[in-house]
Amino acid sequence: MFTLDSSLPTPLVTQIVEGFRRMIEDGQLRAGAKLPSIRQFAHSHEVSVYTVVDAYDRLVALGFFASRPHSGFFVRSRATGALAQTSTRGNYTFDSMWYMRRIFENRALRSKPGCGWLPSEWLFADGLKKSLRNLANEDIDLGGYGEPKGYPPLRQLVRDFLAEHEVAATAEQVLLTQGSSQALDLAARRLVRAGDAVLVDEPGYANLLSSLRFLRARLIGAPRTPQGWDLDVLESRIKQHRPKVFFTQPRLQSPTGSTAQLSHLHRVLQLAEKYDFVIVENDIYVDLDPEPRPSLASLDQLERVVYISSYSKTISPNIRVGYMAAQADLLEDLAQMKMLSGLTSSEFSERLAYGALVDGRWRKHLKSVREKLAQAHQQAANGLLDIGFELFCEPKAGMFLWAKHPGLPSAAELSYKAAENDIMLGPGHLFSIDLAPGPWLRFNVAYCTDGAVFSFLKGEGLR
Repeated sequence: MFTLDSSLPTPLVTQIVEGFRRMIEDGQLRAGAKLPSIRQFAHSHEVSVYTVVDAYDRLVALGFFASRPHSGFFVRSRATGALAQTSTRGNYTFDSMWYMRRIFENRALRSKPGCGWLPSEWLFADGLKKSLRNLANEDIDLGGYGEPKGYPPLRQLVRDFLAEHEVAATAEQVLLTQGSSQALDLAARRLVRAGDAVLVDEPGYANLLSSLRFLRARLIGAPRTPQGWDLDVLESRIKQHRPKVFFTQPRLQSPTGSTAQLSHLHRVLQLAEKYDFVIVENDIYVDLDPEPRPSLASLDQLERVVYISSYSKTISPNIRVGYMAAQADLLEDLAQMKMLSGLTSSEFSERLAYGALVDGRWRKHLKSVREKLAQAHQQAANGLLDIGFELFCEPKAGMFLWAKHPGLPSAAELSYKAAENDIMLGPGHLFSIDLAPGPWLRFNVAYCTDGAVFSFLKGEGLR
C-alpha cells in the first residue's frame, strides 16, 4: 500500500486517488480485489473519514472502484469502466461527474456555498404540504400514465405565465418535463448530432455541458460579460464554426449571475437569423428576478427560440417539474422523444406543483425569496470583497456570485481543502468548456450567511 504525506502541496484526496490508480494500472490490485473499508483506510493512514469518502467516490466515478451495497468497495474491471468526463492539468485531475454526484449526495455538509439550490427553509413548504393534503383527498387514477405532454391544467397555467411575460403560445406548445435538466437533454438530443458545433455560454451551465459532451458535440464558447456576451468574439466564432444551436442562459446566469442587456438579446437574435441556428433559452431563474424584463423568447415569439424553465428552484428541488415551449412542429418532436425515453412525466408531481402554484400565497412566497436573496447578495459581496476577492459582477438578484482571488491560482485546491473542513465550494472547472483549472469560484449567496465560510476563506483557505 502507498503512503500519504500531508506536507506535500498535493491534497490528500488527490494522493489517495493517484495512489490507488497507480496500483491498479501497475497490476498490484487486480479486478475484483476487495479494498480496505473507508474507516480501515482512514485509521491506518491517519486521515479523516470524509477525505477517504471523497477519494473513494472519485475512484468510483472514474471507473476504478465498484461499490457493492453491504459488501464494500472492489477493483472494477477497466473494460466496463465509467465514462467519466475528466480533464488533467499537471498533477490535478478534476472529474465533473464526480463533483455533480458529491453535490447531490452530501446535503449533510455543514456549509454548502457551492450548491445550486435554495435552503429548505426558503422553499414553499407550506404550499406544498397543502397541495399534498388536497391531493390525498382527491380521487386520482393511479393506473394510467397521464397525458404525454403533461397535466393539462398546469400546461395552461404555464401558457398564462408566458403570456404575462409577452410570449404568445398555446397550451399545445408547452411540454412538461422532469425538471429543466430533462428539458435541456431533450433539446440537445433533438438538435445535436455527434461532431456538431454547439455554441454555449463560457463559463456555462455545468449539467448541460456534461450532457453535450456525452453527445460528442464540439463545444464553442460564447464568452460571458457582465452585460451579456462578448458580441465581437461571439460573431467571430459563429462565422468560423457555424453552430447549429446556441444553448444560453441570458437571465441571472449560472455561474456568473449576469443578465444580458436588451441590446445583447437583439443582437443574438439577429445573428441567429443571419447564420441560421436555433437558440435554446434556459430561463430557470425567471421567478427569482425582481425586475420585469424581456426574454429571447418574448422578442422572437418562439420562431427560433426553445424556451425552458422549471419550478424546482422555487417550490422544491424534490419536485422535478419543468417545462419547455417551442414552435408547434418542434414541440411535437420533443414530446415524441419524451415518450420514447420515459413515456410521460409524473402526473402526481405535476398536480402537486400545480396545487402549490395556485395557492394564494405563491406570489408572496416569491417576493419573500427575492428579498432574502437581495440581502444575501449584499452580505456575500461585502464579505468576499473584504477578504480580497474580485467579483465578475454584482447582480443583487438570483443565487450566484462569480468570484476569484488574486492570491489563489487554483480554485480546485481550495475546494478540496474546503471539503476537509466540511464546506462544499463550487470550483470554476465545473462550468468550463474544457474543465481546465483556474481561479474562479461560484458562490451561492443563500449559503454565504454562515460565518464558517468566511472564517475558512480568511484563514486556512487562502494560506
